[in-house]
Amino acid sequence: NNKQQTTNNKQQQQQIASTMLTKFESKSARVKGLAFHPVRPWICASLHNGVIQLWDYRVGTVIDRFEEHDGPVRGVDFHLHEPLIVTGGDDYKIKVWDYKLRRCLFTLLGHLDYIRTVQFHPNATQFPWILSASDDQTLRLWDFQKRSCLSVLTGHNHYVMCAAFHPSEDLIVSASLDQTVRVWDTTGLRKKQLGGPAGVEGGFPGMTDANGNRGTSAAAATALNVQAELFGTNDVVVKYVLEGHDRGVNWAAFHPTLPLLASAADDRQVKLWRMSETKAWEVDTLRGHANNVSCCLFHPKQELVVSNSEDRSIRVWDVSKRVGVQTFRREGDRFWILAAHRSQNLLAAGHDSGMIVFKLERERPASANGPGDKLYYVRGRELFCHDYARATGGSSGVDVPIASLRRVGQQAQTDGIGSGPRFLSYNQHNPTEGNVLVCSEVDGGCYELITFSLTNAGGSVTDGKRGSCLGPGVFLGRNRFAILDRQKREIVVKNLNNETTKRVQAPLPNVDCLYDGGASGRIILRADDRAVLFEVQSRRVIGELTAPKIKNVVWSPDGSKVALLCKYGVVIANRQLEQLCSISDTVRIKSGAWDVSPSGGTSSKLFVYTTLHHVKYCLSTGDTGTIRTLDNPIYATRVVKDQLFCLDREARSRVISIDTTEARFKLALSNKKYGQVMHMVKHSRLCGRAIVAYLQSKGFPEVALHFVRDPQTRFRLALACGNIEAAMESAFSLEQQQGLDGKARDVWGELGSEALRQGNHQVVEMSYQRKKDFDRLSFLYMLTGDSEKLRKMLKISNMRNDIMGRYHNALLLGDAAERVAVLEASGNLPLAYISANLHGLEDVAERIKVAIETQGGSVEGLMDKVSVGTKKGGRLLQPPTPIIRAGNWPTLAIKKTTLEDLSAADAGEEYEEEEAAPVSAATAGVAAWDDDDFGAPDAGVGGADEGFDMGDDDDMGWGDDLDDLGDEFGDDAAKAAPVDEMAALNEISDDAGFQMPPAGRPPAACWAANSSHAADHMAAGGASSAMQLLHRQIAASDFSALKGSMLACYLGSTVSLPGIPGSGSIIVPLMRNDASGHPGNDSLPRTTSTMRTLVSGVRQGYRFFQTGKFNDAKNSFSEVLSQIPLTIAESTNEANEMKEMLEICREYITAIRIKGAMAEAGSDPVRSTELAALFTHCNLQPVHLLLALRSAMGTSFKHKNYIVAASFARRLLELPDMKSERNADLRMKATKVLQKSEQMARNEHTLNYNENAAFTIDCKDFVPIYAGEESVKCSYSGSTYKGTEMKGQVDLSDGFCTIGVETIGLVTGK
Repeated sequence: NNKQQTTNNKQQQQQIASTMLTKFESKSARVKGLAFHPVRPWICASLHNGVIQLWDYRVGTVIDRFEEHDGPVRGVDFHLHEPLIVTGGDDYKIKVWDYKLRRCLFTLLGHLDYIRTVQFHPNATQFPWILSASDDQTLRLWDFQKRSCLSVLTGHNHYVMCAAFHPSEDLIVSASLDQTVRVWDTTGLRKKQLGGPAGVEGGFPGMTDANGNRGTSAAAATALNVQAELFGTNDVVVKYVLEGHDRGVNWAAFHPTLPLLASAADDRQVKLWRMSETKAWEVDTLRGHANNVSCCLFHPKQELVVSNSEDRSIRVWDVSKRVGVQTFRREGDRFWILAAHRSQNLLAAGHDSGMIVFKLERERPASANGPGDKLYYVRGRELFCHDYARATGGSSGVDVPIASLRRVGQQAQTDGIGSGPRFLSYNQHNPTEGNVLVCSEVDGGCYELITFSLTNAGGSVTDGKRGSCLGPGVFLGRNRFAILDRQKREIVVKNLNNETTKRVQAPLPNVDCLYDGGASGRIILRADDRAVLFEVQSRRVIGELTAPKIKNVVWSPDGSKVALLCKYGVVIANRQLEQLCSISDTVRIKSGAWDVSPSGGTSSKLFVYTTLHHVKYCLSTGDTGTIRTLDNPIYATRVVKDQLFCLDREARSRVISIDTTEARFKLALSNKKYGQVMHMVKHSRLCGRAIVAYLQSKGFPEVALHFVRDPQTRFRLALACGNIEAAMESAFSLEQQQGLDGKARDVWGELGSEALRQGNHQVVEMSYQRKKDFDRLSFLYMLTGDSEKLRKMLKISNMRNDIMGRYHNALLLGDAAERVAVLEASGNLPLAYISANLHGLEDVAERIKVAIETQGGSVEGLMDKVSVGTKKGGRLLQPPTPIIRAGNWPTLAIKKTTLEDLSAADAGEEYEEEEAAPVSAATAGVAAWDDDDFGAPDAGVGGADEGFDMGDDDDMGWGDDLDDLGDEFGDDAAKAAPVDEMAALNEISDDAGFQMPPAGRPPAACWAANSSHAADHMAAGGASSAMQLLHRQIAASDFSALKGSMLACYLGSTVSLPGIPGSGSIIVPLMRNDASGHPGNDSLPRTTSTMRTLVSGVRQGYRFFQTGKFNDAKNSFSEVLSQIPLTIAESTNEANEMKEMLEICREYITAIRIKGAMAEAGSDPVRSTELAALFTHCNLQPVHLLLALRSAMGTSFKHKNYIVAASFARRLLELPDMKSERNADLRMKATKVLQKSEQMARNEHTLNYNENAAFTIDCKDFVPIYAGEESVKCSYSGSTYKGTEMKGQVDLSDGFCTIGVETIGLVTGK
């Protein structure tokens, strides 16, 4: 039996990774004690280094640390109701901590050796007891309220390793290294505590019995404590002594409900014991551990025993079959302690380097939505159909049993270890009968196909057809489904008879899961962190996106959107798997469901998902929020209006109420249904800073104005939406609240700035007056031409004795006499004298002269400091004459919007509600055409959901996409269109809604946005973007050679015109596409470099080359090369000519560089002959090629290389120009060279030149590069270099591009 059990254990070890689910793992010193908090997601770990850590295992963070123990802490426990923790350590101390106060409350002393375990009584409210076990061979019971010892339990004759209360009875179990397990009866102590007649009469002091009588005196209690310390008490007696282990027992634990015990010992065994009223006996021994068993416990919800050991393993045992069913191994770490959560299916284990929190199986019930209002799910071993349509008051519907699922495989015989169904798929493509695929992870993955009648669900069920698979199965059509082969990772297509009809290779090699593809024949494949939409029939990939750790896929009811549920996020995509939005969360996503409400406009647009403790929502726009909190995790299956239908972890259907007002509000705002928005603002309880911040971030501060009453917030919102009237109202309210202190003045300053931006200078004036900002007020009066008020400001500054204010006002008024008076009054007599003289105030100047001389001064030389008659000289400054004096500056008249007018919103809402129903019914059939996807993404999907409201927008819904292009239409087009007032009330579109006058776009912004050519970006002043474009397009890296051309583009794109006196020059953009009218936002700049410029540069290079001025020719061709990237072609022909010019310039620059090399190699006959030969292979004009061939023929004949000389002579004689009389002498020489060379017919030297083989010229070393040899090129000029030595360096032909970078090449503009 032992051998068979060991074999079974080895077979189970391969399945551990998928069934033992680690929820949290910590790294720390050795963990010796663990305790779960009864309610919160906390776990307390006591470490071997004396530290006690309080962890939140849900988010994986340390909440607190307690460090007062000296030495290892082996025992820890939470109080059930109070914020208390008890710990016991090797310093012989028991400490009670308050984790809210974050300190130790008191210490209990009494043990004489290490303390192994501590525990609060399960009913600690009635019995404030702590149980401790120690190496001093005793157990102690403590009253932590009185901070005293109640009882000392003696009887063990070795270390007591563990002690624990029974969950419900008056029993204690203890385990000791004396190889025994003892069960103690605490009935006597309980009665004594309650004041009963057991043990000592009267009970403990301070305690009262049921009749309210007081207990014994304090003296009697003290005497009892002394007696208990010395001799023990008879309040707690030994009920059983269990002997059977061969070595010391490390742990013992009660079963939560049954009269069973489990014990773990150093003999590597776990024993099960049964108790009766009179005796206890051994039931069985569980063998399998290979070292000391440290701890064991009963699973709180399943008939399992979990044990861990120093052999680095955790083992799970089936209590009923008494065999091991699972083993979880950890390399390098011994296990010491186990803990189980009181109410949740969670376990924790401590080891040498930390702890793990884990579950033995997933608790998500397998479920799938069926047709209509039906949900199919598995509870236990039964498949049920839940009918929402038959819901009655308070219930979510009726459960109808469909079939029983059979257990298959060895693992499936034990519940609680992941043997239940994991996935469930329903065949939505088959309207005649029900098909369900139930998949589980038993034996590596298997499926069962169940077929049943839809009319009589419980009557006729076809026996399940089974097979192996990896992950869930997916229905592809009415009579076929797909699974993933476990070994080959192929997609296997089967019919409903479970016969394989096709095998399809997955497009990715590491696919590990299939999901529904949302349409017939489509599936979603999961591979690593990617999701791929795959069509099985055509074997093509339709879409792909990145989504880490996908757990599930939920399609919207109309199939237009899909939500990919990841471990820590949700990705929303359309039917082509193009991502719409992605959100992330800090806790794990559990489930999600799309809204299926028949009305309200939220169907298939609102996605509700659940986490461990929250219900949240997500919109396709990326907006998200929290709806409510949860006590326990649930799994959403359906959302209808404000009801969330779900399954709990026991697979019981539930309905919880949710408030989706905030989500509907954001959805209406994003869909521009402003009437509905304002109706919700008026009638819903929308408030809070989050909503206000959201509206501001979305550009709708005017909506928030309707439900914000705080003056400060209203003021900010009014400024944000440009509502000067509301801002003024709030500013007056703030002024009344705060008075005219600094904050109120700042408010008026901000209001003045906004009013000035809008051109409302009357509000600006009032703001400056309230703020008492006299300088700005004077400048405003000067700008508006209000001379009378400016003179009043002069008087005010005079009354305030403000010298600078007087001077500035006089300056703005152009009042020279007043300025002289101010200077004189301030004691600046020399300046006053100069000013009076300059402005012709002779009498005043004479008077000031007398005053200066009276004070002992002199005016001689003062006027010499002023250059009279020049531009630098003084002159009378006069204020500019304003164009308009009366009223505010002209502004565009804008009507009030629906977002600001609640009455209009109400009217619009009523009309929308009246019209919604008939229009929806009329277009209900439209959605059916969307079942076949003809390649148009999301074509017509949203129409049926929104009621296909034809009156919403004049542009029939097409205008929304055009708005993003930045097009602005004039008022004439709006006036020409017929106006439907009722349609405008129904839903205000972008065109009919409120818009502030859009700021005009400067030409430079249009140029950069409309073109991808570097010249246009440079003309717009975008040197950085132009350089980036050149770097990406032609790999330009050294821009010093392009500096002149780039500056010419910038300077040549505008013209400067002098303005009116007192104003700056006017910069006028020059555009190349304004021949038929102003292009508006589509404008493009003129550029200085044209085809004519390039042709002129090339011709100049030809002339220099012909006359032998090779340096000048090279400079001309290089100049053309630097101009070509910044020249824009006007037609395709020009673009082709530009590319031809690029090749010409490259060839001539290469030829000139070879010519220079020939001069340097004149004394080397071999090298000079090779260079002369290569010179003839440059693509030159015929007249220039004639010169090259003549030179090469002479050089080779001179050095007696007759073979190549004959070749050059033949090529020379074949040129058309050789037939002219002008070249008669050259023709004769070539003929003689040819004859002589044919006679000699040998080369004197071996040359690296083969005229019969195709080659290109290496532009660095000037050697041939034959076909097949490795080389690198410049993507702009096309220059070639042998090998890879030049890769990454600047091209020698053009001087500014990097060699060896593959780019798109030259962009010509056409």
